[in-house]
Amino acid sequence: MRKWFQFPIREGNTSHQAHCDMPDGTFEREIGKEGFFGPATHMYHDHAPTGWSAWEGPLRPRAFDTNKLEQPGHTPWDATPLLHNANTKVRIWKSSRSMDHLVRNGDGDECLFIHQGSGHLYCDYGHMSFRDGDYIILPRSTSWRLELDEPVTMLMIEATAGSYMTAERGLVGQHAVFDPAILEYPRIDDAFKAQQAEAGDWRVLLKAREQMNCITFPFNPLDAQGWKGDLTVFKLNWRDIRPLMSHRFHLPPSAHTTFVANGFVICTFVPRPIESDPGALKVPFYHNNDDYDEVIFYHKGNFFSRDNIEAGMVTLHPCGFTHGPHPKAFAAGAKHARTETDEVAVMIDTRLPLEVAELPEGVENIDYVNSWQVKG
Repeated sequence: MRKWFQFPIREGNTSHQAHCDMPDGTFEREIGKEGFFGPATHMYHDHAPTGWSAWEGPLRPRAFDTNKLEQPGHTPWDATPLLHNANTKVRIWKSSRSMDHLVRNGDGDECLFIHQGSGHLYCDYGHMSFRDGDYIILPRSTSWRLELDEPVTMLMIEATAGSYMTAERGLVGQHAVFDPAILEYPRIDDAFKAQQAEAGDWRVLLKAREQMNCITFPFNPLDAQGWKGDLTVFKLNWRDIRPLMSHRFHLPPSAHTTFVANGFVICTFVPRPIESDPGALKVPFYHNNDDYDEVIFYHKGNFFSRDNIEAGMVTLHPCGFTHGPHPKAFAAGAKHARTETDEVAVMIDTRLPLEVAELPEGVENIDYVNSWQVKG
C-alpha cells in the first residue's frame, strides 16, 4: 500500500480558500498531482505565471487548426492523425459520402465526437441516427458504417487496448452530470432489417496491431436478428449533459469528466453560469497539471478562457509548465463582464506524454506560445 505525504501548511500571505479571495494583486497557481485528484499546493504570485517573454525548446503550448486539414479518402482509417501515445490515438475524419464498406477497430474502443453533420450508424447491434454534438462509443471490434444525411467532420479518440467507462460520481450520485437513462443504443428496426437484404460482397476493413486487414463476406455481416446483454454501442449528446456547478468556487476540469479509459479521461465543457460570488475566480485557474498532458478540441461557442480560438481548433498543453487563461480573458473575468459561458469543448487529459503527428504546413499556429504575452 502507498499513500501520499499530506499535511496542511500555510506560509506567507495566502488565501484561506483555493480559487477565492486571493490576496490583493496576486495571481493564484495550483500545483497538483494526479490530475486534480492528488495533493496540491496553491502559490500566490506577484505576476501571472504565464507571463513569459520568450520560449525556446519543444515543450510549449501548441495550437492546430483542423479546418485546414484535407481528407485523403472515404473510410475512417483515412482519418488524419493528430496526437498519439501508448493509450490513445486522436484523429480527425471528414467525409462527404456514405460508406460502402464496414470498419472494425481491433486495437481498442473508439469514441466518435460528431463536430459537424448528421446521418445514420449501422453496426452489429442495429441502427441509430446521429447529429452534431453526439459522442458515439463503439466497443472494440464492433463492425460499423455510416450513411450520411450531410457531410460529417468528427473527432476520433481510440482507447488503445482499453475500454471506455463512466466516472465515479461520488457524493452527487449516479444521475449527476447525465442520467444513464439518457443514453441511446442501436435498435433492430425496419431500417436495419432493410439493409440486410442488400446483395453482393461486403468488405470489412479491420485495423488491428496497427495493420490493415480486408475481410470479404458474400453477405452483409450486419445480419443480427436479436441480441441481449449490457455491452453495446451507445451515444450521448453534449446537450444532455447537466454540468456540476458552484456559484462560489471554480470547479476543476475533473468535475466535467464524461468518460474514463486506461491512462486518460475525456471531459466535456458545456454552457453554464459563471461563478457569481464576488471573491471567486471567474475563469480557469492557473495550474501545473504536472502528471497529464491536456488537449482541448473546440466544438462551438465563445471560448471564454482563450483568445483567437475558433471552432474546429485543437490546443495541446503538455505537462511540465503552468497554463491558464489568456490575459484578456483573465481581465474580463476579474470584471465579471460575463454571467454565463456558451462554449462547448472536448478535453482529453492523458497520463503519458502525447506525440504530435506530422501535419501539413499551416495547420499549426506556431505563434500560439506567444499569445499569453501582454501587448504594449
